[in-house]
Amino acid sequence: MRFVPLGFGLLVATYASAIILLPLAALVWTAQGEGLDGLWTAISAPDARAAFELTLVCSLIVVVVNAIFGTMLAWVLERDDFFGKRFVNALIDLPFALPTIVVGIILLALVGPTSPVGIHAIATTWAILLALLFVTLPFVVRSVQPGVQELDQEMEEAAASLGASSITIFRRVVLPNLVPAILSGAAMSFARAVGEFGSVVLVAGNIPFHTQLASVYIFGQVESDDPIGAAAVSVVLLVISLVVLLAIAFLGRRGSRHER
Repeated sequence: MRFVPLGFGLLVATYASAIILLPLAALVWTAQGEGLDGLWTAISAPDARAAFELTLVCSLIVVVVNAIFGTMLAWVLERDDFFGKRFVNALIDLPFALPTIVVGIILLALVGPTSPVGIHAIATTWAILLALLFVTLPFVVRSVQPGVQELDQEMEEAAASLGASSITIFRRVVLPNLVPAILSGAAMSFARAVGEFGSVVLVAGNIPFHTQLASVYIFGQVESDDPIGAAAVSVVLLVISLVVLLAIAFLGRRGSRHER
């Protein structure tokens, strides 16, 4: 039964597309303001390439760490009972609620010059990784939790009754069913890490060729009155994010076919 008139649905879809596509089109138009040669020059500059490299390396490290420990945390939250479980479960969503600049202030207090734990990691790769881990962990946990809920525990019990070890059960029964959810959460975590700005701008130090991420590099280009260079680098991040979103959609369709 159709509850929404076709014309109204088309109008809403057009509005949503315009809100998203018009700014993206403006970004691409600005980026090619000096032609394709100017665009290539902007994104292939040594400091830009160093920023891309650091961003991708840190994002990949964060994805691997979150895929492992986020999956473990999701499993514990769904399968184990312990004191404070509800508090921990609610705490997972805190990075979603906090403004990212507040995360930067928190990390500045934790590992800055006046650190209460005696660790000074500002303007280092470790500070960047810590910030990215903080803001991206919920993506994996919240993606994997529904998968853990839907696991058929009778299959695990049947495998155990046949003499399979815990490692074998996890590798042959549990993990194959969780892989789509883990990959989806990891992809979203990667996309967030690639474009993260607020939580790293205060702790990265923005040192070219050392701790300058692509997002902070873009901000520096804008401050240096180089909007075309900033737009060019932004287009690269846009393409990366688009590829990740397409990968998420592909994994979602593959997971749906697997369930059927």
